[in-house]
Amino acid sequence: MTVDRPRQPARQPPGLSPSASGQSPARRELAFVALLLGMLLAQLDGNIVVAALPSIAADVNAGTTVAGVLAAYLLTVTVTTPVAGKLGDVVGRRLVFVGSILVFATGSLACALSDSMLALILARAVQGIGGSGLVVTAISSLGELFDKSELVRRQIWLTAIMAISALAGPPLGGFVATVWGWPAIFFINLPVCVVALAIGARGLPATAARSSLRNFDVAGTALIAVVASAIVVLGSFDGLGSSPVWAPGLVTLAVAGTVAFVARERHASDPLIPPELFASAVLTKAITATGLSGIALFGTFAFIPLAVIAGTGYGTAAVSAMLIALTGGQLAVTATFSVVARRYPRMVPWGRLGLAIGVVGLGLMAVVPLLSERSPAVVVALTLVGLALSGAALALSMQAFTLLGLTTAPRTHLGSAMATLTFVRQLGGSIGSAAFGWLLITLPTSPTALSVVLGLAALALVVGLALAPGRADESEPSPA
Repeated sequence: MTVDRPRQPARQPPGLSPSASGQSPARRELAFVALLLGMLLAQLDGNIVVAALPSIAADVNAGTTVAGVLAAYLLTVTVTTPVAGKLGDVVGRRLVFVGSILVFATGSLACALSDSMLALILARAVQGIGGSGLVVTAISSLGELFDKSELVRRQIWLTAIMAISALAGPPLGGFVATVWGWPAIFFINLPVCVVALAIGARGLPATAARSSLRNFDVAGTALIAVVASAIVVLGSFDGLGSSPVWAPGLVTLAVAGTVAFVARERHASDPLIPPELFASAVLTKAITATGLSGIALFGTFAFIPLAVIAGTGYGTAAVSAMLIALTGGQLAVTATFSVVARRYPRMVPWGRLGLAIGVVGLGLMAVVPLLSERSPAVVVALTLVGLALSGAALALSMQAFTLLGLTTAPRTHLGSAMATLTFVRQLGGSIGSAAFGWLLITLPTSPTALSVVLGLAALALVVGLALAPGRADESEPSPA
C-alpha cells in the first residue's frame, strides 16, 4: 500500500512574489523596465512643462490663464488616482497600464497640436488621466512581482525616477522649448510611449479579473472627484484661495463631499476605497502619516524659497542655487536607503525617522526668515542644513511608507491601497498649499508670517509622528 505524501508548494525563485509565481525572471525584468518608463513619463511631464510656460503663454497669448496648464494635469491626476488603483484590482495591472499609456499618448499628441489655451488645458487634463494610471499601476505592480527584500533593493530605481524628474524636468523643458519650440516637449513623449507599451504588453502579468465592473462604485467616484477638485482648485489658484466667497464655498463643498463619500463607501457593494484597508492598524496609520507629510512637505514647496529670500536677502539666482540642497537631501537618501534598508528591513522605524528629520528641517526653515540681521554665514549654513533635511525627510518618508503599504496591504486590494497612499499625499499637498497660502494672505506681511507657516508645517509632522505606525504595529501579520 502506498501512502500519498502531502504535495509541497512550489518553491519561489528569490525575490519573486508568490502572486507572480508564473512570471519568468526575463518577463519580470521587462515588466520592471516598462513600469519605470511609465513612471518617468508621468512624473517628468509634471515638471518639464514648468520651464516652457513662458513660451506657451507668448505663443498662444495666454496671459494669466497659463496656470491652467499645470492645474489641469494636477487635477485629473489627483481625481483619477483612486479610480486607476481600483481598476487595477478589478481588471488587472496589464490592461490598466496599456490603457493609461494610450490615454497619455493621446493627451500628449493633443497638447502638441493645440492652437489655443483652452485646447491645451483640455489636452493636459487627458494627459493627467493617463499619468495617474501609470504611477499607481507601477507601484502596485511591484508588490505583485517582487517580495519585500527585492522591493527594498529596487526602491532606488523608483526614487531615482522621482529625482531625475525633479532635476531634469525644468532645464530639459526650457532647452527643448527654446531649441525646437514648446510642442516638442509633448512630441518627445510619443516614442517613449511606444517603447513602454511594447514592453509592458509583453512583460506585465495578465491578471485575471477579480470582480466585475458591473458593480463599480460610480457614486463614490463622483464624490471623490468633487472633493479632490475643490481642494486642488483651492491650492492651485491664489485668487480663489483668498476670495471671501469662493474659499469658504469650496471648503464647504470639500467637507460635505468627504462626509458623503465616507457614508457611501460603508454601504457600497464594491467600494472605490475598500474599508478592509483600514482593518490593518499599520496601513491606516501609514495613510494618516502620509497625508500629514503631504501637507507639510509638499504643501510648503512654494513658500520655502520665500523663506530663503527673507532670511538671506539674496536674489532669485542665488536662492535657486541654494535650493539644490533640497534636492541633494533627496538624492542622498535615495542613493543610500536601498542599501542600508536591506540590513535593517523594518520600515516603521525608517518612516518615523523620515518624519522626525522633517520636523527638524522645517523647524530650521521656520527660523531662517527671522535671522536676516544675523551673520550671513550662519544664516546660509542653517538654510542649507534645513533644506537638505527637508529633502531627506521627503524621500525617506515616501519610500518607507510606500514599502510598508506594499507589504501590508491585502493582495486583492493592492491597487486601491497604493492609490490611497498616493491620493492622500497629493491631496495633502493641495490642502497645505491652500491653507498656508491663506495664512500668508491673512497675516501681516512680514518674515514672521513665513515663520508661522513653516512652523505649523513642522507641527503637522509632529502630529504625523504621533499618529504614525509604531514598532508594535509592524509585527502584526500581513493580511491574506
